[in-house]
Amino acid sequence: MKKSINIAVVGLGQVGSYLLNELNTKKKDIELKTGKKINVVAISARNINKKRQFRINKKIFFKNPLDIFSKTNVDILFEAIGLSDGISKKVVETALKKKIHVITPNKALISKHGNELAKIAEQNNVNLEFEASVAGGIPILRSIKEGLATNKISKVYGILNGTSNYILSEMENSNQSFADVLKKAQKLGYAEPGNPKLDLNGFDAFAKVRILSSLSFNSKISKHKCLMEGIEKIDLKDIKIANQLDLRIKLLGISELKNGHLFETVHPCLVSKNSYIGNVIGVMNAVILEGKPIGESILQGEGAGPGPTSSALLSDLLSILRGNIKKPLGVSVNKLKSLKPYNVNNYVNSLYLRFEVKDKPGVLSQITNRLAKYNISVKRLIQTPNKKDDKATIVIITHKTSELNCNNCLSIFKKNKNILKTPVLIRLYN
Repeated sequence: MKKSINIAVVGLGQVGSYLLNELNTKKKDIELKTGKKINVVAISARNINKKRQFRINKKIFFKNPLDIFSKTNVDILFEAIGLSDGISKKVVETALKKKIHVITPNKALISKHGNELAKIAEQNNVNLEFEASVAGGIPILRSIKEGLATNKISKVYGILNGTSNYILSEMENSNQSFADVLKKAQKLGYAEPGNPKLDLNGFDAFAKVRILSSLSFNSKISKHKCLMEGIEKIDLKDIKIANQLDLRIKLLGISELKNGHLFETVHPCLVSKNSYIGNVIGVMNAVILEGKPIGESILQGEGAGPGPTSSALLSDLLSILRGNIKKPLGVSVNKLKSLKPYNVNNYVNSLYLRFEVKDKPGVLSQITNRLAKYNISVKRLIQTPNKKDDKATIVIITHKTSELNCNNCLSIFKKNKNILKTPVLIRLYN
């Protein structure tokens, strides 16, 4: 690689703007550690007039990022637009085909098109780096690809979305509603001010699970339909009840090999307050790997916000500047396995079920009889009457049962007039 390296930054939102500032302020440090001079020669964003905390250098600004390739000489391109398709895909694809290294935090793009983009990078002998796409500032992908490369990983799981973890933690700490805490997260820059949907509905964490699966199991990024639930329906009432049971609600992403089949899922889980994962608080992420010969390995760090993301982006930059040409998915795309999906109906958990019911005789037996019909046995039961309104809250913790039983059982409760709302279901993670 030549001594002087030209860099382009495409996308100047929270992450892109923070990154641009880091490239300027840490220029000398990067050059000292790599022996390469760096120059930002092109920047691109949709709107040049948008209010930003820095002044745009109009001489290097491109409204259309594709113009960068014909009008500038670029060696490394940062893509921080964040779309799964469209201009994000076009920019990355074009850069790789023109033998330009690409660094991106775009988990939506990688989880959807990673197999194809990795192949293009390999064919052109350039890097496609995406450390920042999973778990913010935690070097989890590099750890799997390099530090744990000789281990046979069987399972990877953890808290992969700092925004969701912050909201659940803050609801417990402040006794405030989901809506109020979300506003606070947006003000602090942990949640998108416009549309935080992808953080809340589980999609963001699920995209990360798919990337982790590929690297952990040397498999193609899967396209299987999987169980995915977010935290939008978590009520302060469930946080309080969990607290009484010495449990906490966490949004977990889980990927494991079950009898050679790939099982991937994201959903809220009740975990023990005494467990490691139960004590990962705020915007922290934690990834736990199980494998041989290492056993259990845990990495933890901040997962939300432009700071941790930029840290991972710069780590990728230093790796490229030092001349490390690597396979984007750890091994050649041609050698990646295609894993069959695990049947989610066989997924087994204990369940937390909360029913809001009319407070009258026979309602509890109606519920327990229905559960028994689907071989769901009660482990613990809490009934809290509200005599003022002639209503009651019934919380049932079940013994372990299959996902199929769980779905069948819940669909039947919708038809019971004594049950006032759709029951709340949260799986327990053991």
